This record gives sequence, C-alpha cells and structure tokens, in this order.
Amino acid sequence: MNLKNYMADRLPVIEENLQSALSQIVPADYPELREMLAYHMGWVGEGAGPRAQGKRIRPLLVLLSAEACGDEWRRVLPAAASVSFLHNFSLIHDDIEDNSDTRRGRPTVWAKWGMPQALNSGDLMFSMAYACMMRLQENGHSADTTLQALRLLQHTIQELVQGQYLDMAFETRQDVSGQAYWQMINGKTAALLSCCCALGGLLSPAEDACRTSLAQYGRALGLAFQVVDDWLGIWGDPAVTGKAVGIDLTSRKKTIPILYGLENSAEFNRAWAEEFTEADVPRLAQLLKDAGAQHHTETLAEDLTRQALDSLALAFPQPNQHSEVLRELALTLTRRDR
Repeated sequence: MNLKNYMADRLPVIEENLQSALSQIVPADYPELREMLAYHMGWVGEGAGPRAQGKRIRPLLVLLSAEACGDEWRRVLPAAASVSFLHNFSLIHDDIEDNSDTRRGRPTVWAKWGMPQALNSGDLMFSMAYACMMRLQENGHSADTTLQALRLLQHTIQELVQGQYLDMAFETRQDVSGQAYWQMINGKTAALLSCCCALGGLLSPAEDACRTSLAQYGRALGLAFQVVDDWLGIWGDPAVTGKAVGIDLTSRKKTIPILYGLENSAEFNRAWAEEFTEADVPRLAQLLKDAGAQHHTETLAEDLTRQALDSLALAFPQPNQHSEVLRELALTLTRRDR
C-alpha cells in the first residue's frame, strides 16, 4: 500500500462521513447556513470539487495513526470528522482575521456572505467538532476514552487560538524573536497535527510510548508543514496555491523567511520599513532570496521533517504498511507546492 492508494480508498469515505455529519447536525430549516458550511467544505458552489475541499490531511492522520497502531479505521471516523471540522472552523475565522478574500482559488465565506454570517458559520462548525467527537461511544469506544479524546480536543483548541493570537499580534510588533515565532506556529499549526496523531494512538490499543512518539511525529510534522507554508507564502505560485502573490509580505506576517531577512539584510530592513504594495512583492522576495532566507527556510523544513521521521521510527521500531504510509505522507507534505 502507498499513499496514493490509501487516499483513493479512504478519502471518499471521509468525505461521505463529513457530509453526513453536517446534514445530521445542521437543521434542514436553515438552508443558507448549511450552504455556507457546504461551500466552505468544497462541496457546492463555483469551483466545488477536490481542490476546493483541500487535502484532508488531518482526518487522514487520525485514520492512519489508528491503523498503524492496529485498530480498525472506521472506528475512529468520528474523531477524524471532529478534527476536520475544527480545522475548517479555524480557516473560516482566519480568512476574516487576515482579510483574505480567496481560499483554494475561490471566494472565501466572508467574501460571499459577509463577515457577520461567516462568523456564525465558523462558530457552528466549531461546535460540530465537539458533536462528532462525542459520537465515539457509538463506534465502540468507552465513555472514559471519549472523555480523554474531548480533553485532548479542548487542549488543542486552546493552543490553536493562542497561536493564532500571536500570529496576528506579530503583524504590528517589531520585536518578534525566533523563539516567539516557534511558539506561535507550535500553537497555530503543529498542535492540531499532533492532536490528530495522538487521537489515533489514544483510540487504539497502542502502548503509551508509541502514543507519545506518534504525537511527537505529528508535532514535528506540523512545524515542518508551517515552515513550508511560509516558503509558499512568498515564493509560491498563486495559480497553484490559490492565494494572492506574496500574501505573507503584503499582510506583513512575521514568518521564518521574513524574520531571517530582518535579522540578516539591511537592504530588506529598509524596504520593509517603507510602505509597499503588491507591485513591490517581487523585489522584496528577491531581497530575501539574496539574503539567504529561501535556503534557510528550506533547510529548516528538511531538518524538521527528519525529526518527524525519527519520532515515527521510535513509535514503530518494526514498521508496518500504515506506518510506512505515514512516512510517505510526511515527505509528501514537506515537499509540496500548495
């Protein structure tokens, strides 16, 4: 089994499960509310389809981690749906906070329905994460295990929101350190990927040491994933990423390449201190590249990927077909172009 075959087999079931959960949780007499959520999930509207749906990495991580630990994947589908809805809640609110009017190549929810209703739809999706997790007992998990899963979800939400808070706060701060950056992405991105892997271990018959290493794999993978995202936020192709050119520069995000440029290039510092527009992005991106920021970011992503794979090897000293897919997934995510 490889990643491509695994995704071809599991993704249709994940999608069906998510659609079923939405239709069961959101009353039919709120059709526009259903439409907003279904639109954001990529199921309806212009451009609906696999690209608009996203990669569904988080639910895949839950299933893969559980299977690598010897469990049956359908038993953990409620947890997979939970993390997927939590992730998508964060995206709806992120788009509002970042004033981003496109995601995955099409208008965001707030751009179509306005910010107040987008906030309502995001809040409802947030509640759906809890509603799905509480269905674990229907799939044969004990009340105690379900409660542990809910506690893990709650702790992850706190980390996620704290990370998003720092991400926004950094836009107007001039004293952002490297340590503060790692604190931010640890919450904003890595916490949820770690949660996904930890849930797979928690809901399976895995030993504690295996569960701990799985969570560490997810954490390092999340850090690597965000570092690659930082790279794409400056040098990615908008036609591929579905985001505006140099979005992290125009929104003045304090990402790894930008922090590196501020620390190592007087010319970039001068340019950054001035007012600039999207038309200036190519020049700023080149200044960062000349300063070595692009290479530095790529090296960090490679180092973090190795850390993730080392933790995976600790979790499964004797690899199995599903742990090998987890390995392939890590390599694929950190060498992506969107």
